[in-house]
Amino acid sequence: MNEAFEQVFGYARAIWRRRWVVLGTAWLVAVVGWVWVYLLENRYEAQARVYVDTQSLLRPLLSGLAVQPNTEQQVSLMTRTLASRPNLEKVARMTDLDLRAKTPQQQEKLYIDLAAAIKLQGTERENLYTIAYQNNSPDVAKRVVQALLTIFTESSLGGARKDISNTQKFIEDQLKGYEAKLLEKEKQLEEFKRRNVGTMPGQGGGFYAKLNEMNVALEQAKLELEEASNRKKQLQQQLDDQEEVLSMPMPGSTATSSALDGRISALQTQVDNLRLRYTDLHPEITRTKQLISRLQEQKKQEEDAAVKDQPKGAIKAQNPVYQQLSIAIAETDANMASLKARVAQIQNKRNLLSSSVDRIPQIENEFTQLMRDYDVYKNNYASMLARRETASLSGEVESKTDVVDFRVIDPPRVPSKPAWPNRPLLVAAVPFGGIGLGLALAFLLAQLRPTVESRRQLSELTTHPLLGMVTMIETDQARSSKRRSNLLFAAGGAGMVLALLAQMIYYLVLSPAA
Repeated sequence: MNEAFEQVFGYARAIWRRRWVVLGTAWLVAVVGWVWVYLLENRYEAQARVYVDTQSLLRPLLSGLAVQPNTEQQVSLMTRTLASRPNLEKVARMTDLDLRAKTPQQQEKLYIDLAAAIKLQGTERENLYTIAYQNNSPDVAKRVVQALLTIFTESSLGGARKDISNTQKFIEDQLKGYEAKLLEKEKQLEEFKRRNVGTMPGQGGGFYAKLNEMNVALEQAKLELEEASNRKKQLQQQLDDQEEVLSMPMPGSTATSSALDGRISALQTQVDNLRLRYTDLHPEITRTKQLISRLQEQKKQEEDAAVKDQPKGAIKAQNPVYQQLSIAIAETDANMASLKARVAQIQNKRNLLSSSVDRIPQIENEFTQLMRDYDVYKNNYASMLARRETASLSGEVESKTDVVDFRVIDPPRVPSKPAWPNRPLLVAAVPFGGIGLGLALAFLLAQLRPTVESRRQLSELTTHPLLGMVTMIETDQARSSKRRSNLLFAAGGAGMVLALLAQMIYYLVLSPAA
């Protein structure tokens, strides 16, 4: 620790011996630096603040009706490309700075200087941005900031409107293409239907579905015809069992025939009910019919005996059961004729389909392909129409409303005080820089021409034992010269301080830019 302290103290003594080098260097640097600070051109900074409002009330109202551009992304992209080459060229033209650049090299330097001097500060979260630019001329700085503000507020909207215009043009071109394809398919369908009239696939299914339907309908019609034929046979049998004319006894005859008629009618009703469940060969029906025959024979015998016993002029009348059965048979015949015609018609259609078993599936396949292509073009055309309306509405929204609202919080302004240079700071820094340079120069000279400052250094340099030391006794003349030297050094340092204070007062109080 003592060795280090002694070494540092030795360096300090060596520098102190060369203090005039430090003072001279400090004065030289200070004078040159102060002149340089004085000759520096002022640069004025123009600023403007703008707020981007992306929360439009139209956004929720037009949801699903119009395309809503991503305004946050557009604004973010605009902030990153504000100092792009096309925008710099626009700024140069708008502010007439391009008139100063005569050669391509000068233009390139102009754009580089513009890009370096333009500053855009802000946060995407708050959407509040500050545009700043520094120039030697306050008017130029203000015009550049105004041009940047114009570009910032218009470029994002112009880009969105250009995108919508390009989208509308693309959709129009696609609509024309799909319309031509749709018309072509419609003509092909019309020609196909005209060429295959009568054999076009129906709405109920394909060829095999139709053929199966015809088979089912034919079987149903034949079954109904067979049921009608069986009903006619049953009705005919019932008619054969009835007499067309009934002989009515004269008043005063016995009531025996009435009792027989009641029994015969009851048995006949029973037979009709049994025939609904069984055939005529069923034992119950056969036994009942035999009983009816015996009763009818008995009735006839009694009527014959009554006729013989009664005088002439007995009453005869039509049998109402016979008449009803005759009417039912006639209706059944008409129904059978209709069913026969229906069976014949269905059979003809089935035969026609069977004869086209090789041709109809090919027609159906071709028709399916045509309809598939037609439906695709039709759906795409309808989708393009809807998208065209959406794009048109989006264009109206962009052109007639402010989806993004740019609010200029602070218009471009230039303070009277220059933004650079900060002369008081530079003036104060220059002397300290000179002193530092002087100390470095003095230290370098001390290293180039070293001197022995202590007994220890002497012992280390000579490697011989130190026998003694001789103290230098200064004379009065030497002490007086030393005091004058110290006073002159102090006066030099004080003069630098006074010069610094004078310049600080000038720049802070008396200068027009203060």
